[in-house]
Amino acid sequence: MTNILPLTAPIRVAVIGYGLAGRVFHAPLIDGVPGLELACICSSKPEAVHADWPDVRVVPTPDAAFADPAIDLVVIATSNASHHALARAALLAGKHVVVDKPCTVTLAETEDLLAVAAQQNRLLTVYQNRRFDGDFFLLQQVLASGKLGRITHFESHFDRFRQVIPGRWREQDIPGSDLWMDLGAHLVDQALQLFGVPDDLLLDVARQREGTQTNDYFHAQLRYPSSHPGLRVVLHASSCVTSSGPRFAVHGTQGSFTKFGLDTQEDALKAGGRPQLESLGDWGADPLPGQWVLHTADGPQAHATPDVAGNYLQYYAGLRDYLQGKAPAAPVTPRQVYQVMALLGKGAQSVHQAAFVTTTDLR
Repeated sequence: MTNILPLTAPIRVAVIGYGLAGRVFHAPLIDGVPGLELACICSSKPEAVHADWPDVRVVPTPDAAFADPAIDLVVIATSNASHHALARAALLAGKHVVVDKPCTVTLAETEDLLAVAAQQNRLLTVYQNRRFDGDFFLLQQVLASGKLGRITHFESHFDRFRQVIPGRWREQDIPGSDLWMDLGAHLVDQALQLFGVPDDLLLDVARQREGTQTNDYFHAQLRYPSSHPGLRVVLHASSCVTSSGPRFAVHGTQGSFTKFGLDTQEDALKAGGRPQLESLGDWGADPLPGQWVLHTADGPQAHATPDVAGNYLQYYAGLRDYLQGKAPAAPVTPRQVYQVMALLGKGAQSVHQAAFVTTTDLR
């Protein structure tokens, strides 16, 4: 993509969709970042929007937001199957676009959007908030310290217990609705941030809950023989786990690291939290410290890791800075958008073939 022309503040943002994603993960964060203005929300339920944001304009159709010359940035927070058409229309209308993960339901659709964005000299990016979890920040610090030695095994689990199946699109047998496309998009992105593109990937999926219409379990194995000799990465999620194990577990030649619990920001946002970038207070604080066990001459020594707060606002602050010409890259670059979507597609290919599939072509 060529260099975009920098925008001036405020960057006016339109959010398309006011379900869980728009209401919880986008509108409050956009409002909390100086230099961004939550200018417009597209929803068929204006009363719900105005109950939360009485001063924000509500439009009934996405086209009304796309046609507004004052809108600079469009956030697509609708069902996965609608992402491609909506993002394409917004790009063709001259808007920069954030798509809630996953970008689309197929790699071909994502490649089309990236091509249109380049032609329009606009940014297409994906919202990857789990890069800004406190436990992921902590994990990155632990790995950067080198204290674990050469990393040999990494596991990332996002397990939940959800036996009641709600009547929403994510639980229906439609393109882009299964757990691999949902939570897998987060875990794949985090693995890419930590270790890069693997050599190959094997994915297993299942439908475990009674009455479920879509896959609610996945277990992926990633191998890195050419870039990280001996490293094995496991990405796992299930909807049938009442007592979760570690969120992260890392083992190396000199020690191990484990971290239990989930980042607190999602629950805080669902409870109505509205963080402000310039006055965070205890926002994103993690009540559960991690632990690393280091091998010493006297045997294993356990140590608590420092507390590291998460901060989803950093995504939109970084996006603001890029669009204003103050940062060299967006928080999630077009190349990263492509790689995540391609690996998700490789996973589906692995399920179809019941075998490891090569992924080195994505580097």
